Amino acid sequence: MRIFDPHIHMTSRTTDDYQAMYDAGVRALVEPSFWLGQPRTSPASFLDYFDGLLGWEPFRAAQYGIAHHCTLALNPKEANDPRCTPVLDVLPRYLVKDSVVAVGEIGYDSMTPAEDHALAAQLQLAADHGLPALVHTPHRDKLTGLRRTIDVVRESHLDPEAVLLDHLNETTVKEALGSGCWAGFSIYPDTKMDEDRMIAILKRHGTEKVLVNSAADWGRSDPLKTRRVADAMLAAGFTDDDVDQVLWRNPVTFYGRSGRLHLETPSPRPLHEGNSILRGGE
Repeated sequence: MRIFDPHIHMTSRTTDDYQAMYDAGVRALVEPSFWLGQPRTSPASFLDYFDGLLGWEPFRAAQYGIAHHCTLALNPKEANDPRCTPVLDVLPRYLVKDSVVAVGEIGYDSMTPAEDHALAAQLQLAADHGLPALVHTPHRDKLTGLRRTIDVVRESHLDPEAVLLDHLNETTVKEALGSGCWAGFSIYPDTKMDEDRMIAILKRHGTEKVLVNSAADWGRSDPLKTRRVADAMLAAGFTDDDVDQVLWRNPVTFYGRSGRLHLETPSPRPLHEGNSILRGGE
């Protein structure tokens, strides 16, 4: 079984998670940029973070046989902080990097005018750079947020086929798929979706244009939720091909629109006295 986790925040995970993911069948992932956990105080904080997603995390992932890609953006939560918004002017020089496969996470958190501006501006950046967009739907008042998001997408220069609407649930999946966008589902231990609810959605709406992710981050989350969904699909009567479509081919097709997916991982470098973390030097 091969698995592509299309949304996971490995910056907040350990190397043991990488090993467990590889053992579970994960061979590729996309790490969207997201909030720090506490307020950032300047755009420089984003730049160091972006550099880490472009260099350090791909190195860590490759040591465990996993191809790492990222999406970069000003996220919805921080779009409301005027100390952070100047990063919009810097993003274009990062969006040309080889391992950046989309603009994201963008979208809504509290549905403020500042978030309206950031979403529209970054959809335009995606269109300008020939990249798809990963869009975060709000955790509160989700259906209203989804409809507002779809309206902004329709007003943009980006084809809905190049938009992934993430963090969906039963109340939003029909309208999301009806918009022409792709549908993403985050599987969590306590919040968002779980395996059983995901199976019910797949039975009702099918496996086309559906992506399943763990969205594992700083909080209580599980980087193996993609594998747990795959096992649940098989137990529910879905075929191996169905599983491969949802857990591999769909994310490859969506992020492949960037022309930047590299699914071959380099061989890990030799360990230094058993230590997998290099400190300085080549």
